Amino acid sequence: MSGKPLFPRPIAHRGLHDRANGVIENSASAFEAAIAAGYDIECDLQLTSDGVPVVFHDDDLARLTGRTGKVSDITAEEMTRLPLLESSAGDCPMTFADFLARIDGRTLLQVELKRQQGPATPKLAREAAEIASTYPGPLVFESFDPAQIMLVRKFGYLGPTGIITYRYEDENADFSAPQRFFLRHMLHLPFSRFDFLSVHHEALTLPMVRIMRRLGKPVTTWTIRSREDALAARPHVDQIVFEGFTPERPN
Repeated sequence: MSGKPLFPRPIAHRGLHDRANGVIENSASAFEAAIAAGYDIECDLQLTSDGVPVVFHDDDLARLTGRTGKVSDITAEEMTRLPLLESSAGDCPMTFADFLARIDGRTLLQVELKRQQGPATPKLAREAAEIASTYPGPLVFESFDPAQIMLVRKFGYLGPTGIITYRYEDENADFSAPQRFFLRHMLHLPFSRFDFLSVHHEALTLPMVRIMRRLGKPVTTWTIRSREDALAARPHVDQIVFEGFTPERPN
């Protein structure tokens, strides 16, 4: 890609959060801290029971709110009234619409569409695309799920889309061996037609990652947690997604 870089500044993973000091991931406080420090922002979208995208990483409520159950079990109104555990500011999760209104174009947003089940997959893509359609600032969508990338474009999103990937080497209940091969080698490219990659830092030397970058697709890497890891990743990437330290910013 030519011209201005797609990812000009380091990207704060779920905002510039610091739980020890009461700043919780994917919270208003974490996002304001990232903007104040001059970083771009990565965040996550889940879908509530009434079909509203909310800025929240886990599909389960327990780790971040102390409440049992799933995000998909409660309404957006209930979700946005749940205090985030240990938040010194009393932050609660935000809807995607409220999040965009707060950020208001002040920094680039790398927004992950989390994997959903069944009809929630197109619902999240449709709602996210519709909400983003009037947003005036820089925003990109990404997902581990190639279907989400295809769907968000189908529903009218015109900006850059990215595939999130890693080595897909460990056997697990989520993917069969053929599915892992398909995802690791990005055989969905003719359909997903992604514009950039977001790659786990241990997968940066995978052949398809290297090929895609040579073909001009920007690569971000997650999650970088030290200056040493940032230096090691630098030859292979266009930008880092970081947490737990403050990387240098370009002048």
